[in-house]
Amino acid sequence: MSDTVISVESLSKVYRLGVIGSRTLSEDAKRIWARLTGKPDPSLKAGNPQVGQQEGNHFWALRYVSFELKKGEVLGIIGRNGAGKSTLLKILSRITAPTHGSIRIKGRVGSLLEVGTGFHPDLSGRENVFLNGAILGMSKLEIQNKFDEIVDFSGVEEFIDTPVKRYSSGMYVRLAFAVAAHLESEILILDEVLAVGDAAFQRKCLGKMGQAAKHGRTVLFVSHNIVAVQSLCNRALFLSDGQMAADGLVGDVVPQYLAKGLREDDASSTKSWTDLSSAPGNETAKVTNVRVAPAVPVANGLITMETPISIEVEYRRIVQERVFHLTFHLVNEQEVVVLTTGTGTCPPKPGIYRSRCTIPGNLLNSGSYRLKLLFVEDYSRCTWLEEAMTSFSVEDLRERKNGWMGREPSAVQIPLVWRTEPTGQVSEINSLASTELPNR
Repeated sequence: MSDTVISVESLSKVYRLGVIGSRTLSEDAKRIWARLTGKPDPSLKAGNPQVGQQEGNHFWALRYVSFELKKGEVLGIIGRNGAGKSTLLKILSRITAPTHGSIRIKGRVGSLLEVGTGFHPDLSGRENVFLNGAILGMSKLEIQNKFDEIVDFSGVEEFIDTPVKRYSSGMYVRLAFAVAAHLESEILILDEVLAVGDAAFQRKCLGKMGQAAKHGRTVLFVSHNIVAVQSLCNRALFLSDGQMAADGLVGDVVPQYLAKGLREDDASSTKSWTDLSSAPGNETAKVTNVRVAPAVPVANGLITMETPISIEVEYRRIVQERVFHLTFHLVNEQEVVVLTTGTGTCPPKPGIYRSRCTIPGNLLNSGSYRLKLLFVEDYSRCTWLEEAMTSFSVEDLRERKNGWMGREPSAVQIPLVWRTEPTGQVSEINSLASTELPNR
């Protein structure tokens, strides 16, 4: 007997932009009949699978997606916003029907696509647990047996008999996720559930999903948290513009996804000026090229936390009356200056020069960075070169099987070595353990 639990063939979903129905009643009838008989929409043209998402007033949210998922697999679905990830999950959850293609599912499906769907603001947390559990497919007896576990997981037991309209947004989503997380289904579909709650609650969510995977449940997991995808999933599906760009082992697909984003944003990490009159600078010197790139050959050109980063600037010295040097400020997403560096005094003679430096690997935390450049002349006059500002991203591709899978809050991530050694004999420790401490 086959262990395939989900089979998807040529799945497509098309939306007609700005149109509710067809232009005539007969066209509407033909479309409804085609849907009931499992045939393609007669108003659509098959088209070329490689063209863009929009054709006329038709928008292809998904285009000819095919894959199979076996029992116990954990599939991470990744892609940029608008790639079709949520549409795919809604079709698999039977919330919306496909325009074309077929789906075969074996087993009970539990979906968590929008946390809190079905909660009534005027009902208490207790009442909403039963209401939401019933909407998600749990029986009353099943909810009663798991009620204490659900409330304990959510951490809102003190307010369980308070109307949820008085809950904070964090309390609301904690209770909603707790209900959905206790579904006993063979197939679990999750869409961006890690975006809810605080850091401590996200750890609990990740742990719950990890338990589901270990117990042989099939999981489809959509998230922009690449660390969580790599840690929880053994397989990844990369969607781009509604089409399947890659499908395979998570360690092979994630770099492809990140590399595609890198190619699309590559212009921000390299700036060049061929016309000296428009190049950033002043009458002393002009910058003609700024580039940030990996300092060593790496797959797909990705900068990870372990990758040393090369900063290169090329400039033309025009006059030699003033002493000047170049200074760089590296700024993170929170506008914190992570580090500053400078070239030292630049050569005095007019000419074209290139200066390089390397930021060592295992220093910067993951995230987005901007490199700001300024001229400092005669050790006093500063000129910021806004046009020469470059951007780059550092990716976290470390595998973390246990613990926190989010981003650490620090600006730097240096792998410090800790050593732990015993400070006493075993006999001393045993005597200390048996000693009664005085009451205070």
